[in-house]
Amino acid sequence: MLSYRHGFHAGNFADVLKHVVLVEVLDYLKRKPKPLAYIDTHAGAGSYDLGSAFAQKKREFDTGIGRLWGGDPGPVARYLECVRTVNPDGKLAHYPGSPAIARALLDGDDRLVLFERHGNEATALREWAAGEARVTVREEDGYGGCIGLLPPASRRGVLLMDPSYELASDDDRVVRTLAAAHRRFATGVYLLWYPVVRRARAQALIAALCATGIRRIERHELGIAADSEGFGMTASGMVVINPPHVLAGRMAEILPWLAARLSKNQDAHYVSETLVGE
Repeated sequence: MLSYRHGFHAGNFADVLKHVVLVEVLDYLKRKPKPLAYIDTHAGAGSYDLGSAFAQKKREFDTGIGRLWGGDPGPVARYLECVRTVNPDGKLAHYPGSPAIARALLDGDDRLVLFERHGNEATALREWAAGEARVTVREEDGYGGCIGLLPPASRRGVLLMDPSYELASDDDRVVRTLAAAHRRFATGVYLLWYPVVRRARAQALIAALCATGIRRIERHELGIAADSEGFGMTASGMVVINPPHVLAGRMAEILPWLAARLSKNQDAHYVSETLVGE
């Protein structure tokens, strides 16, 4: 479905949505001065050079972070601050992946465990994390590896699951892993990114997750084009289990703002809803 090498897609509209939600969640949880565990099951390379051959091939960042850079930060000012950490001279040359976003927002008492099973990406991730005692990189399958980390010693944690969905089996593994993780650590915050390439597949994934019996699930989705049976991602979303109570209100402000800036046609759309209540 999608190329696993995330460098092709770094900074696109889907990354913007994913990282805006991640920033909102981590910022809220860091209001309490207690250690936090961050687990990333598909961490990628950590950070991305937008001048690389991967990023330049399709320049997807032009219609994502590129449309926000240098303008009115609006309700995503905090997210843009995180992007500036890898662009200190003000020129948009790099894009922080989820690990870099998390590292920018967490402090010395927090711990990051980053899973990446693909060799080239894992090598890049280790280089990116070198010298960071609070960051652990594990070159293994994140679906299986994350379960043994739960619950974290701090009893406070965020798990981000961001697979490529290249394999049909990813959908089932996502649901089974999140259900198993929730059984071990029911109070954790779980973030699941999903693409909309075929609407029916995205709907089936969400329905299967809701059928697990897990409570307190929200969905926040942003589309830049109408659903299509053709090739290409028209929308993406974030499913959040145990969301901070302020997240829905914040996304109600953020999503229309992003839709107006990241889509240049009338087919832009967004959804912010509770899938399963208390």
